[in-house]
Parts: sequence; C-alpha cells; structure tokens
Amino acid sequence: MSPHLNGRAASLASLLVALVALVVLAACGSSSKPSSSSDTSNPTGSTTEITAAPPDASTYAPWPAPPDPMARARAAGLVPETYEHLEFHVHAHLDVYVDGKQVLVPAGLGIDTKNPGVHLFETDGLPAYGGIRVPCQQPCISPLHTHDVTGILHTESSSRTYNTLGQLFVEWGVRLTPTCVDTYCEPETTIAVYVNGAKYSGDPTKIPLSNLKEIAVVVGSPPDQIPNTANWDQI
Repeated sequence: MSPHLNGRAASLASLLVALVALVVLAACGSSSKPSSSSDTSNPTGSTTEITAAPPDASTYAPWPAPPDPMARARAAGLVPETYEHLEFHVHAHLDVYVDGKQVLVPAGLGIDTKNPGVHLFETDGLPAYGGIRVPCQQPCISPLHTHDVTGILHTESSSRTYNTLGQLFVEWGVRLTPTCVDTYCEPETTIAVYVNGAKYSGDPTKIPLSNLKEIAVVVGSPPDQIPNTANWDQI
C-alpha cells in the first residue's frame, strides 16, 4: 500500500474515534437528570389523594397510632361504624407536650386505615385518612377519630353525645390518669392539663370533647406558651 493511502486510512480512523467520543458524551449528558415528563412532584402544593404508604408509625414517637383501632374504639366504649355519621359533628383540639416539646397526635386514631373503604390522602406532605364514599364492608371508623396530624379530634356520630378525652387516649393506647401520662407519673414528673388555656384540676379523662375546645396535656416542663385556642380553619 502506498504512503498516500496509509495516511488517508489514518485520517479516517481518527475521524471515527472522534465521532464515537461525541456520541458517548451526548449520551452521558442526556442521562444527567430525568426529563420533565418523569417529574412526579406536585408544584402547586395542593392536597391530592395518593396511594403511597404513609410514613412509618415510629415517626410519631413516642406514641404511634396502634395497629388495632377498632378494638381500641370498642375498649373505649365506642361503637365503630361503616361510615361517618354526621348528625352530630363537633371538633375539639389536643396539644401534647413532653418537656416543652410538642408530641404529634397521630392521624388515623379510631380509623381502620387498612380497610379498602378508607382512603389515604396527603396534607402538607403527611398522611390523612377518610373519604369513605361507600360504606365499608366491615366497621372501619369510630365516632371519635383523627383524620390527620393537626390535633383536631372529630366527633361524628348519629347520637348527640360528647365523647371524652379519656376515650381518645384509650383509642391512642396511651395511659391517661390524673397523675400519669403513659409511663410519666407524679411525683417524679409533673403532669398538668389545660382547657382553653386555663389549668384544669379535675380528672382529665372526663373532659368532654365539646365543640372548639382546646386541650393541652403537659408532661414535665411546659412549653413557652400554653395554647388557649386552635386554628379552626383546619376543620
């Protein structure tokens, strides 16, 4: 082969190598981030129904929602229903503090969140339960329950009867007495209860969950401010 042909072959080889390099670089660049069509975020921040599993219950430390909500409701003297009765519909609000830090009141207290008739929603990135459009085939909701983690306690019943704070704590699976909250007990730990900002001296389990009542249960050192009302725009 002549020197001229050898030189031409070398040039073609160099050009081929350069083209291959450009293709590889283009492929790497296209995979550096997903396309806009695969973005599943919700830029509007609206409340939407979701099918993803809720956060692990351990995130509700120290007291997660118990796994047997209908049995807990019955233990509290309540009768679980297959849907929400709204003939008597009132709301109270619960704040719980341990050594000045707020404890999350779990979503789904008094609701069988695993029942297919109960829908899972997302509110501010956290789970909420309800939306029972068709009655559940088995009892799935107590007349006293929490839909979300706002601390709003819902009484939705066919009879005009106020539920009590003690019944809510039975549904939660947390011991409540005049001197104890779970394993925190006087005199080792101070226990205080406030209703609408005023200290309550009676048996906290007997406090009726009447409409727009604010209840604060304080274990140990109190928060900087005891709440005397709630954000009722959440109901």
